Amino acid sequence: MLKVLGIAGSPRRDGNTDLLLKEAIAGAAGENTQTKTVILSELSIAPCRHCDGCLNTGKCVVDDDMQWLYTELRELDYLILSSPIFFMGVTSQTKAMIDRCQALWVLKYVLKLPLALNLNRERKGLFISVGATKPAELFQPAIATVKIWFKTLDISYAGELVFPGIDAKGAILSHPTALKEALAAGRRLVTGQ
Repeated sequence: MLKVLGIAGSPRRDGNTDLLLKEAIAGAAGENTQTKTVILSELSIAPCRHCDGCLNTGKCVVDDDMQWLYTELRELDYLILSSPIFFMGVTSQTKAMIDRCQALWVLKYVLKLPLALNLNRERKGLFISVGATKPAELFQPAIATVKIWFKTLDISYAGELVFPGIDAKGAILSHPTALKEALAAGRRLVTGQ
């Protein structure tokens, strides 16, 4: 059974990136897949303290929801991360989760231990985002962050689905193709088609 993990990084429930993520997860779902969506704003995830408590073990010393999320991140086959753009980056909820993966970075690069628990399969990930404004470089800082995070997690970056000029809650529903694109992107992530 292939595991597909969706991570909703928006602090606003049922907003634009949540709607896109739901469609992408629906596209990724199949008889050989198990899907799960994690809503970061409903979790308790403290920011990384840079205490170096993980340096000897690869385990974060902060006891919060990241402890079980680490396992999810290590077991997944496919990851779909959604986050709106806040000041040219991912949301603080998303960034806190990414920063707390310092423990997994230590596991991989310092302790030289396997990060992925499904060693025989390629792991792939997709980034979904919306932003209120329309500058050409709007998504680039967030994409750079997501790419390096995926690399740390041994996840191949399968691309992004981004929509500028989307701000008001539910505005993505008025986009002529966005939901269909998200459904297709989720399916393509898992099937390659």
